[in-house]
This record gives sequence, C-alpha cells and structure tokens, in this order.
Amino acid sequence: MKKYFIFIPLLFLGIILPWKSVFAFCGFYVAKADASLYNEVSRVVFVRNEDKTVLTLMNDYKGKLKDFALVVPVPVILKKEQIHIGDSKVVDHLDAFTAPRLVEYFDENPCYREYLEEEKAMVMDGAPSGGSKNKDNKGSGVTVEASYTVGEYDIVILSAKYSNGLENWLRSNKYKIPKGASKALAPYIKQKMKFFVAKVNLKNQANTGLQFLRPLQFAFNSEKFMLPIRLGMINANGPQELLVYMISKNGRVETSNYRNVKIPSDMEIPLYVKNDFANFYKSMFNNQARKENRKVTFTEYFWDMSWCDPCAAEPLSREELSSLGVFWLNEGNKG
Repeated sequence: MKKYFIFIPLLFLGIILPWKSVFAFCGFYVAKADASLYNEVSRVVFVRNEDKTVLTLMNDYKGKLKDFALVVPVPVILKKEQIHIGDSKVVDHLDAFTAPRLVEYFDENPCYREYLEEEKAMVMDGAPSGGSKNKDNKGSGVTVEASYTVGEYDIVILSAKYSNGLENWLRSNKYKIPKGASKALAPYIKQKMKFFVAKVNLKNQANTGLQFLRPLQFAFNSEKFMLPIRLGMINANGPQELLVYMISKNGRVETSNYRNVKIPSDMEIPLYVKNDFANFYKSMFNNQARKENRKVTFTEYFWDMSWCDPCAAEPLSREELSSLGVFWLNEGNKG
C-alpha cells in the first residue's frame, strides 16, 4: 500500500492588519443599494499540483442584504463543470486540524528535582501542534463570456478591457461598487485576467434550508501560481483575518511578494496560560504583527498530513481531501 505525504502549510494573514498593508479575501463584495458589507474573516483552501489549481472560498459577510455579488479574478474562462459547491464541514475540519495547540508534557522520571518545573511545562506548538458569449451593448469594453447557475449562486464570467468599464458594467446592473474598486481592478485587467462574478440566488439559497452561504469551489489549469487577494482590501472595515490553507503534493509553500515569517512555536510558557490559551495566542499574534510592521506573511503551520504529534483534530480522510481537490490521491490508485 502506497503512502502519500501531503504537506499543508497554513499561511495565517492579518488578524489585526489594516487593509492597506494586509492580504485580504481574494475578491470583493458588490452590494445592491447602500447596504454595508464587510469581509472580516475568510478562509481559502488552495490545492496546487503542477499547473492545476482547485480553490475553495469560504467567507463571512455582514449586513442585511437582499442581493449581493462576489467578484474574483481568474486566469481562464471557467466552464460550468469546473464550478462546484464545497462542504463547509470539510473546511472546518481542516481548520481544526491545523489549529494552534497547547501541549503538556511530563517528565517520566520524578526523581530529578531539577526537572520539577519541567514536569508542568507546556509547549506552545505551531507545527506539528491548501453559457454563451455576449458583448456589452453599451461599449464599456466588457464581455460576458459565460453564465451559469450552480447551487445558490448565479455566476457570470466577464472579461474587460478597462477597469472603469467593468465598474460601469456592474453599476449598470444596479450594483453599488465599493470605493476604490476601479483602482483595485486595474492590475488584474492589465494581466488579462477574467472576472468570476458569483451573485447569490436567494430563492435557491432559501431552499437549502441553511442560514449561511456554502463555500464556492472552482478548478482550472494555468501556469500562473497566484492567489489574487488584493480586491478584498476594499471591503475592509478595519482589521481583517485571512486563513490560507495551501495543500501541495511535495514540499511547503511560501509567498514571493511578502517576507515569510514563522509564528513562534516549540516554546515553554507559564502554566496559567493553559486556562486561557485562545486569548494568549491571539495577543501573541497581534504582538508579532505589530513587531513586523504588518508587512509580512505569517506561516502558522506546516506538516505532513499522514501523522501528527499531537493532533489538534483527526487528519482529514481520503474522501475529504478529494473533495478539496487533492486529485493525485485518486490518480495514484489507477492501474
């Protein structure tokens, strides 16, 4: 039986970081009317092998809205079969598995008094502790490349020649554009990227019986290995939190446009922290962010999925990994 080693580094970006300097969710919300919508906590599972990418986007949103849309740059025109509804429970499981954990070790030999304090020492462990084409008739330079309905989402794939043209297209479709959208769109248009616009179909969403939106997942092949997250900054209402789970077949992943900093781990901490570890960890992270002037990428966790010591949660099953896009496990069974 073959063993597969899956490395999952978690890039933990920006619990307390301002929008001007922090990575943000890889898209922005476009709200109808004057409703306020803020993206404060987002989770992105990024699975990559060779030139194939599978992205799962899970986010929260605030504000009472009858309708809104999510705009995400993508390198190719997605087909309907490339777009799916993800399982939030699997994302929650991955989050639990990679979560910071507090570990308590005891000295096996109680005879040495010099190790008395070590008997109660705890280790803060960070690791071990991824349609038809329609030309716009108003001459805005926007083309509707495709349109689909997937689950509770109505989706259009757009291409645009000018950022203000794309902004005008969204406005003409009665969406209020967040301030700064045109400027944020420009770099992606210059790279000739397409725009994935996922509008919530409230009727379909109500039929799910759920009180939250399920994750959106899409797959594509592209030589570009990037996570376009700059757009999310314009949704920021102060601090944002972004968790990126990078899953690869071999090795770990680091960012190329920001310095990578490993979060402190394998450290002895006072015994009283045991009763308030969550607040301790949050304060520690905030302090590290201030220390680095909020201009780095923090790597919180990276490890082999096949085992852990100790486990904050059970490793993901083969079925769960497959649902996130870890397709090479199934390929290994062929033949």
